[in-house]
Amino acid sequence: MANINLNKKQFEKEIGKLDEKMKDRIAMLGTPIEKIDANEIQIEVFPNRPDLLSYQGFKRAFLPFLGRVTGLKNYKINKPEKNYKIIVDSSLKNVRPYTACAIVKNLRLDSTKIKELVEIQEKLHITIGRKRKRIAIGLYPLEKIKLPIIYKAVEPDKIKFIPLESNKEMSGLQILQRHSTGKEYAHLLAGKAKFPIFMDADKNILSMPPIINSQLTGRVTEKTKDIFVECSGFDFELLNKCLNIIVTNLADMGGRIYQMEIKYKNKKITPNLMSEKIKISLENTNKLLGLNLNEKQLKQLLEKMGYGYNKGTVEIPSWRMDILHEVDLIEDVAIAYGYENFVPEIPEISTIGQEDLREIIKRKISEILTGLNILEVSNYHLTNKRDQFAKMGLQEKHENFVEIEGSKTDFTILRKNLTHYLLKILSENIDSEYPQRIFETGKVFGKNKEITEEENLAVAISPGNFTEVKQILGYLSKMIGLKIEVEEKEEFPQHFIGGRTTSIKIDNKEIGFIGEIHPKILKNWRIKMPVTIFEIRLKEIFKGLK
Repeated sequence: MANINLNKKQFEKEIGKLDEKMKDRIAMLGTPIEKIDANEIQIEVFPNRPDLLSYQGFKRAFLPFLGRVTGLKNYKINKPEKNYKIIVDSSLKNVRPYTACAIVKNLRLDSTKIKELVEIQEKLHITIGRKRKRIAIGLYPLEKIKLPIIYKAVEPDKIKFIPLESNKEMSGLQILQRHSTGKEYAHLLAGKAKFPIFMDADKNILSMPPIINSQLTGRVTEKTKDIFVECSGFDFELLNKCLNIIVTNLADMGGRIYQMEIKYKNKKITPNLMSEKIKISLENTNKLLGLNLNEKQLKQLLEKMGYGYNKGTVEIPSWRMDILHEVDLIEDVAIAYGYENFVPEIPEISTIGQEDLREIIKRKISEILTGLNILEVSNYHLTNKRDQFAKMGLQEKHENFVEIEGSKTDFTILRKNLTHYLLKILSENIDSEYPQRIFETGKVFGKNKEITEEENLAVAISPGNFTEVKQILGYLSKMIGLKIEVEEKEEFPQHFIGGRTTSIKIDNKEIGFIGEIHPKILKNWRIKMPVTIFEIRLKEIFKGLK
C-alpha cells in the first residue's frame, strides 16, 4: 500500500468542501483517509490502483464516483511530429530492452504540480516498478533535448555526464560508487557489462536508467513547457500502462499528448490510449452481489466508476491496470452501489458448523513449535525457477512443476516445497541476530498426470545441527501423540549433506527428510551459518490423528 498527499486547498477548490460526507465518500471509493492537517489530506491507495497515486488520478476517479462527469474520459492524442522518434539499439537485449515514450506539450507548471509529478514518479517506481527493477521513469524538459533520441547500452567507463544533484561529471561506475542515488540502486546494474542510456541527437546523455537523470537535461522546472516522458524496463505492455498513467496526469494538468515512434525491428507507436473491452453479464452481477439491478442501473453504476458501457460490453480506461476479469468489474459495481447499502441476510438453510480437524491439528503444531521459541513464517504459494531449482542445485528439466501461464510478475511457478522458502528468509536476514529458528505450514504443489496439492510442515534452525532438529521433531511427536521415526537412507534430497540426513516415517511410510544443508547450497543463498531443516508431509499426520 502507498500513502499520497493531496493539496487540501486545491481539493476544496476543484472537488468540494471536506466535510464529514466528503470524508465518507473518499473512504467508500477504497482510499481511506490516513491524516488531515491544515495543508494536506493523506489517503491510502491500495496496490491494485496505481492510477490513483496522484491528485490528478484521484480526481479523475473521484468526480464520477460523486456523480459528476460520469462515464469514460477520453483524451485527444496527437500523432508523432517530425523526429519524434526513439531509436532502440540491439545492445539493450540483455540489459533493459524496452521503452515506451511520449511528449506532452503546452504545460503550465507550478511548484504544486512539480511536487505531484515527483511523487507519482516515485510511487510508481516503488509499487509496480518494484523499486525500479521492472520499471524506471524519466521526465525531461524537451527544450533542452535535440530529437530524435537514441536508447542504447554502453560500457560503463564510456558513459560520462553530470548526474542530478551533482556538479561534477562522472562515469557510469563512478555514479554507482559515489552518488547517493547511484549507490542505492547500484544492485540493478550489478554484473552488467554495459549500462543503458538515453542520448539525444547531439549525443548529450539524458539519463542512465534505472539510476538517475542528467543535471543538464533531466530536471523539470516551473519554466518547462514541454516534457519528454520515457518508461524503460522488461515488459512492453506494462511500460505502456505506466506511460498511460503519467501522460493522462499531465493532460489533466493542461498538457497536449503527442505520440512517439519507437524503432525496434518492428516500429511501435506510444502511447496508446485505446480502451480495452470486456463483456459483463447482468445475471452474473446480480448473482454475485445479491442484487436485482436492471441494465440501466448497471450502466449508471459502471459509468460512476469511470467506465463506458454499451449492451453488455464495458470499455476499460487505458490507465486502469487492475481489470483482468468480469469479476473485477463486478467489484467496482459493488463500490459504486455502496457497500453501506447492502442489506445483510440470514441464509435460508440450517447448518451446524465446526472447525476442520486439519486446522485444529495445524494450530496445535504451531502452538507446540512457537512454545519452543520457533518463529512462524508465511510465504507465497508462487515462487520462481531460480529459487526453486537453481539455488537448490536442481535441474529444472528433471522436475515436475506447475507453471503459471502469462504471469505478470517474477513469480512464475507454484512451489514444490517449503525448504527453499525458509532458506530464502534466512538469506534475507543474514545481518539479524542469531540463532534464527523458523517454521512454516503451507501448501505445496506437484504435477504428474494431474496437478497435486498437499500441506507440508518445515522447520529450519540456523546455526543448527542434526541432533538439535531431531530433538524438536521428537518433542513434536510426543506432544501430538503420534509416533514419528527416523531411519537412515542412501537416497536423499541433494541439498542435504550425506551422512547427516535421515528419512522421517510414520507407520513405515516415508513422509519427509531431516538433515543439514550442504555448504554449496548455503553458498548459493549467501548464508554464512550452518542450517538444519526438516520438512514433512502432513497428510499422514492428519490420518494418524483422526
